[in-house]
Amino acid sequence: MKIVPSEKIQPVWWRETSVYQIYPASFKDENGDGFGDLQGILSKLDYLKGLNVESIWLSPIYPSPLKDMGYDVSNYKEIDSRYGSLQDINVLAKELHKRGMKLVMDLVLNHTSDQHDWFKESRSSKTNSKRDWYIWRPAKYNKDGKRLPPNNWRSYFDTSAWEWDETTQEYFLHLWAPEQPDINWESPELRKAIYDIVRYWLDRGVDGFRLDVINMISKNQEFPDALVTDDRYDYQMGYKYYANGPRIHEYLKELGQILHEYNAFSVGEMPHVEDTDEVLRVVGADRRELTMIFQFDLVSLDLVPGKHKYVEGTWKLSDLKKSVKKWQSIYLTGGGWNASFIENHDQPRTVSRYLSDSPEHRAHSSKLMALFIVFQGGTPFVYQGQELALANIPRDWSISEYVDVETQNFWKLFMSGNPTQEEIQKTMDIVNMRARDNGRTPMHWDSSPNGGFCPKDVKPWMRVTEDFNEWNASSQVGKPDSVYSFWSASLGYRKAMKDAVVYGSFELLSEEDPSIVAFVRESNSTVLAVILNFTDKSVSYECPLQIGGFQVLLNNYEDLVIKENVIHLNPYQGVLFKKSLST
Repeated sequence: MKIVPSEKIQPVWWRETSVYQIYPASFKDENGDGFGDLQGILSKLDYLKGLNVESIWLSPIYPSPLKDMGYDVSNYKEIDSRYGSLQDINVLAKELHKRGMKLVMDLVLNHTSDQHDWFKESRSSKTNSKRDWYIWRPAKYNKDGKRLPPNNWRSYFDTSAWEWDETTQEYFLHLWAPEQPDINWESPELRKAIYDIVRYWLDRGVDGFRLDVINMISKNQEFPDALVTDDRYDYQMGYKYYANGPRIHEYLKELGQILHEYNAFSVGEMPHVEDTDEVLRVVGADRRELTMIFQFDLVSLDLVPGKHKYVEGTWKLSDLKKSVKKWQSIYLTGGGWNASFIENHDQPRTVSRYLSDSPEHRAHSSKLMALFIVFQGGTPFVYQGQELALANIPRDWSISEYVDVETQNFWKLFMSGNPTQEEIQKTMDIVNMRARDNGRTPMHWDSSPNGGFCPKDVKPWMRVTEDFNEWNASSQVGKPDSVYSFWSASLGYRKAMKDAVVYGSFELLSEEDPSIVAFVRESNSTVLAVILNFTDKSVSYECPLQIGGFQVLLNNYEDLVIKENVIHLNPYQGVLFKKSLST
């Protein structure tokens, strides 16, 4: 069935852009301290321009104790000195704009660092004017008089979501680390302060924001206990009571009005999205809340619903296709907009997770993913290193090499259960496949020591994966057959054929095929067909299109055999076809 875009979807820059996410600590260290910085980013702008990306999104670079790598902000209006200065961000915005590119900042508006002045005031006394800027609740007590948290919610980092404060004798809520207290959007004064921050950065020349877990800013004010879905833990996931909460649209409309004034880009991170009507209330063209959201279907394919991310699971290609069809239909017909992604700083590398990072298939796998992500309806997001086919951390690294708080907290909890050696090895296999650390290792710029990320005599903040000798930017830029060049060509065709790729219809083909993902994008003048073999085996695909009338624009192999409308595809082969329509 052909999915035709709603008339509500009109041309606007943030629909037409493509976004490259930079994880600043791991991108490029220019000052030689082993930690990435803004000068390092500035040194690579022509590399990004050559990739044909049009907007750059920076993960948080505000002052932070780095308990969660900058997602614990201690000052929203400054730049952490490890990254640079406000002058550096001014120069970055100017240089991007000079190249016709945009700057997107990451804003964390569900929680702050416990070192933020707001929280220091809030916890100073129960009568402080900022007490209600955070979520405080008295303790509960059991029949034996033991003090207990206000409810049984578990944080995303495997502890209670509540932390006891000795000074004021109450608990505060933290859905992530104890050093990341949740702010209270019920407070009108808090919201005014938030909106002031938004205007501050837009006035400085920032073009928009990625909004961290923005659908968690409205909580059920009764704070009920969560259902027990995993009896291995004392604490349970309570997202039913804080994801897409009762006042979410009120808050997003207030925020969206400011964004609309500036014609700003916005993408909201929205985990636990199940109600599609609710999604359209956020991203509908006539709603003025957010321009698009990240929903998590594609990055949750191998997770077990309701279980911890480190529980073993499998995935099926049919589920991937169902997800694509579902969201393309919802967004295009409903007048919303999609954010097309499958990698970011919280996800492992796709070539390792869903395809193949073996030497013979790694480049093909990454090129296939370029076609899959770039040519769907919506704004494509490329995560740093994805364009070089960077892979997961090697399996032989010990758990001590993983630095992320989520990984380390889980491992501590897991080991407290006295697991067997077999259980340890099996669980380490899953950690190695799914840990957030996989996407956070330093970039590979060349084959010099430390992959060119930092000087050879400097220890990087996180270990560089050893395959930098072969998989690096220097060996790929300017090479027509490289992974980088394939991603660049894909993004270039998206820009050149906006009528079909950005604003055209979408049709998923061969839905029941167990090996192939195939879809068509069409405008009045152009038909594009994307044919992808998601398996490690050669397959023969009988295409429902008269493919002989199409030309090949991109092919991740040198060869392509088509006989009587049957396309013979190598393992992980992906092809982009084009046909021009007579007018």
